[in-house]
Amino acid sequence: MFPIKTKYFLKGLDCAHCAAKIEEAVKNHPAVESAALNFIDKSLRVEDKENSRLSAEEIQRIVSDIEDGVAVEAFSETAGGHGGEEDDEHGDYDEIKRLAMRILAGIIFLAAALYAPDKKTAFVFYLISYVSGAYPLIIAALKNIINNNWFDENFLMSIATIGAFALGDFHEAIGVTIFFQIGEVFEHYSVARSRRSIKSLMGLRPDCVNLLAGGIFVKRPPEEAAVGDFIQIKPGERIPLDAVVTEGESSVDSSALTGESLPRKARKGDEILSGAVNISGLLTAKVLRPYGESTVSKILALIEDSAAKKAKTEQFITKFARYYTPAVVFSAIALCLIPWLFFGLEFSVWLKRALIFLVISCPCALVISIPLGFFGGIGSASRRGILIKGANHLEALNHLKTVVFDKTGTLTRGNFAVVDVVVESGTREEILEFAAIAETHSTHPIASAIKKAYDAHGGVITGHSIESYEEVRGVGIKAVINGASVFVGHDRFLHDENIEHAVCVGAATTVHVVVNSKYSGYIVIADEIKPESRETVKWLEERGIKTVMLTGDNHITAENVAGLLGVSEFCADLLPHEKVEKLEFYKTKYATHGHAAFVGDGINDAPVIARADIGFAMGGVGSDAAIEAADIVLMNDSPSKVADAVKIAARTRSIVFQNIFLALGVKGVFLVFGAFGMATMWEAVFADVGVAVLAIFNSMRAMSEKI
Repeated sequence: MFPIKTKYFLKGLDCAHCAAKIEEAVKNHPAVESAALNFIDKSLRVEDKENSRLSAEEIQRIVSDIEDGVAVEAFSETAGGHGGEEDDEHGDYDEIKRLAMRILAGIIFLAAALYAPDKKTAFVFYLISYVSGAYPLIIAALKNIINNNWFDENFLMSIATIGAFALGDFHEAIGVTIFFQIGEVFEHYSVARSRRSIKSLMGLRPDCVNLLAGGIFVKRPPEEAAVGDFIQIKPGERIPLDAVVTEGESSVDSSALTGESLPRKARKGDEILSGAVNISGLLTAKVLRPYGESTVSKILALIEDSAAKKAKTEQFITKFARYYTPAVVFSAIALCLIPWLFFGLEFSVWLKRALIFLVISCPCALVISIPLGFFGGIGSASRRGILIKGANHLEALNHLKTVVFDKTGTLTRGNFAVVDVVVESGTREEILEFAAIAETHSTHPIASAIKKAYDAHGGVITGHSIESYEEVRGVGIKAVINGASVFVGHDRFLHDENIEHAVCVGAATTVHVVVNSKYSGYIVIADEIKPESRETVKWLEERGIKTVMLTGDNHITAENVAGLLGVSEFCADLLPHEKVEKLEFYKTKYATHGHAAFVGDGINDAPVIARADIGFAMGGVGSDAAIEAADIVLMNDSPSKVADAVKIAARTRSIVFQNIFLALGVKGVFLVFGAFGMATMWEAVFADVGVAVLAIFNSMRAMSEKI
């Protein structure tokens, strides 16, 4: 039995502190390998241990013990995504309305009390005003006490306001409840806004597909479309599946995928990606990949799973809040009792100071604003075509010391073109034909260039031409084609097999062809450096981040490209495992006290991407293996996105640290003031609710477009 990964939706979850407790409780269950709860989208991901299974009923019991009224629903893979999510989003706004009504009622009855004709009537109005705001806190606190969960913001606020009311400080007790609810309004609003941001990304998910069946196009769920089926995409529709255009011509907007605003042309033979929008023309296309393997499915999976990997700062704050709240409760008790019992000071005075102490100490600002900040950073990156698989990777970018780049398809366009075919034996047509057939199954840009050149000369590749096929990573391809033994690839093979040849390498990429152990000639292929590569390398170097280029290409070509880019160092003639070795070397050389990143695209880059501290994969042309191994996926294949990711990480860290210092700094000052009687309940409300609101709004800055 293999470990089972399950996703649940927690309908009605509205307490960030409770969310942290739920996550911890599920993690500690003996049947659970790992668990991650995202308070923003209210999703819980659970991975069971081998030979174990945590049932939904058991999860519901755990959740109910911590926060009663939260319903656990299994995730449903539908067009809408989460079961119940849409209803719960409406629930956020319904809760805001309820809070607003309670706030209004509290203010009205407080005003009535101020103008009451006598003290008895005033007391009744004070009591009504207090109860209208405090009863949800008190009820929640009592439920938590029954479930042996004492220490949360409901408990702190309940004790503080009941105590203040009992002491006759009616205005202050009511003021705390009103302002606490105002803080709740802003919290619900910010979370709802964040959830809308998620839903805008989830809008990439297609509802249906116009599928050709029985000679007509009919609407069907995208899961029913198979590879090779024909679909129709009308103007204004989102492309539902990865496909290749067979009829029509149009402009395609892929900004939701890549972050690029300029549309591109889509003609017969062009590949179009799911999630993009067909702008102008009617297109007919043939499905390339099933829905589960499509670009949009991969993007949505990456976005949804990003919350499972929390930053160290998030983890610290979660643990901090778990111990912080009980600590301040016992400190408040000590603050109340010690002066009275041991020094004979007035009990009511120190009780009031203790109550003020409790109000100030509520950890809401930290618990909600820190995850919100990281979520905003990840969302901001996603809108730029940078998919970060977790807050831990976003945080790690702040410690980047070295960026190691692959050359082909990463720093260069990968738009290779055959510029020459040099013949040693046979004919030009034969060399090109053998090379094209051998490269049939390869997705490498060099292979595409050879096949394109063969097609341009009227060549047709048939599958039965290949009798056997073997790809030797970093060296080339061995195949038996129509009975002939063929090798296509690197000069290294020629030396290993002692095959005589006149030319080894040149300034351009050289692909050698050997037929029946006899050297036939070579194909010269030219590549073009991406214009943004130079600027990216320059930007990184100016900030003290060393840049290195690794390539399996020859030394002369690599030296030429490295000189044009301005990278610190380069290494050529590398096999995939040698790239890993070089990465380890540069990690030791430049990133002993930091992180080393690798940026690559091809299947041969997957091992080194996985080994890097931070692995970047070019998502547009990158292989599935590279994307799977990567921590960050760049959807538009632009190296400049590496710099953008670093900028977003720096801004997110700045916002998170601002919130930490704001919350702890202000609370620390007011806790001292409160202990010495220099702060009233009104200052306490500001130190709690005011700081929480400021921190939440500051966190929302992370979602902005500017970097």
